Amino acid sequence: SISWAFTTFYGYNWFPITWLSHIFDYQLYGLNPKGHHLTNLLFHIANALILFMVLLRMTGKLWRCAFIAAMFAFHPLNVESVAWAAERKNVLSTLFWLLTMWAYIRYAEKSTIKKYGLVLLFFALGLMSKPMLVTLPFVLLLLDYWPLRRFKFSQERDSSAVLEKNIAKESEFLRLVLEKAPLFLLAVASSIVTFIVQKTGGALNAMETISLSARLNNAMISYVKYLGKMMWPKKLAIVYPHAENIISVWEGILCGTALLGITIISIRLVRKAPYFLVGWFWYLGTFVPVIQIVQTGVHQMADRYAYVPLIGIFIIVAWGVPELISKWRYKEKVLSVSGGIIIFLLLITTWRQVSHWKNSITIFKHAIRVTDKTYPTFARAHNNLGIALVAEQKKEEAISHYKMAIKLKPDFAKAHYNLGTALQREGKNSEAISHYKMAVELNLDFAEAHYNLGIALFHAEMTEEAIDHFKESIRIRPGFTAAQNSLETALLRSEELE
Repeated sequence: SISWAFTTFYGYNWFPITWLSHIFDYQLYGLNPKGHHLTNLLFHIANALILFMVLLRMTGKLWRCAFIAAMFAFHPLNVESVAWAAERKNVLSTLFWLLTMWAYIRYAEKSTIKKYGLVLLFFALGLMSKPMLVTLPFVLLLLDYWPLRRFKFSQERDSSAVLEKNIAKESEFLRLVLEKAPLFLLAVASSIVTFIVQKTGGALNAMETISLSARLNNAMISYVKYLGKMMWPKKLAIVYPHAENIISVWEGILCGTALLGITIISIRLVRKAPYFLVGWFWYLGTFVPVIQIVQTGVHQMADRYAYVPLIGIFIIVAWGVPELISKWRYKEKVLSVSGGIIIFLLLITTWRQVSHWKNSITIFKHAIRVTDKTYPTFARAHNNLGIALVAEQKKEEAISHYKMAIKLKPDFAKAHYNLGTALQREGKNSEAISHYKMAVELNLDFAEAHYNLGIALFHAEMTEEAIDHFKESIRIRPGFTAAQNSLETALLRSEELE
């Protein structure tokens, strides 16, 4: 199993440490879901506590750091990362992200090879948990400016002094960049491996159908939408389908203009409010791998992607609000009361959001309910709900959702396949055949659809046609044992003994 974890590309990625954590959980809990969810929760608790300690060590501001850690711990947007067992990679990689920051702070205080080795170790383990950590070296550069203050901008007025100081600062900045060269090399290597694996596995197929302009447009809109969901966490869904090439161009331009405006303001306030620049660039930068410019899958955005990026916005709020009301008479009371109210409201909202994650049926029914007006063609949710209903032996209800998925998206091959499977189990073989044929017509390399179509044709005594589809499924998947066995049975019926 350990060898498999380091050599498999299952799931369109390479994250052996995440696989090892799942394997270890299975040794402890078997298939009892409580244990697997408990591990996710413990990782999330550890992340919140380490985030608090790391920020406190860098800034010394107890209550501001506690507020950030509480926002991170209790925000509804983070429910998905914790409640979804398969998102272990998110909470685990974030643990190593924060441990890398902790090790880096110790290294910044007193630079030694041993301490730098610890930074490299945690960073490498993080990349092997989820490649999203590729942006961490850039975040460490931000932290070098604030709050670690390992380099500063010149403020002298005399021109010659400014020139001399600027040269010194540039060399100091270059030294800090070169210092992180091993981290950048690891990040580049991880990015290359991830791209190759996802390209080979077909995870990037959507890039062929969704234009670059549409992806850039979606990225600008998503940046703003994530901010909106942070401030008003309502209608959170397990998946938000991509509008593909019909996204409003003007909406993208407006969002892009707003983001550019905030970026310019953060740069202009770099000396007066360095936390603003650091927090804002943390938010923008850490989203880059998952903002869907490089399109993976067919979703527009996902709550789990905000797990790390929103820390940057929490930093801006924790430092910015006290400064804005610094001259108020009762600022301490205002901050403590408002902070308490915010945390209390987040707890209630998070409690409600967790309730939707009871099982696959509840989570997809919730997704359909909250996205039916925003995403009227949300076929994927209906298809997935159908799968969950079949697992609970609710076949009639499942069939209705498969049909709804096909109505919303007629070229949805998987929905045709799933509907065919459900109909076949209900004894409606001829109807099943028509949907299987549609599935293989829409996706010629759909091995399972070819196999099931072969089974249905075999039962309809259309043996020759069944043999063709069994052979096709084996061509697509050479190790498809069930198809090989069925092909043997069909050949025996046709008396093709050799």
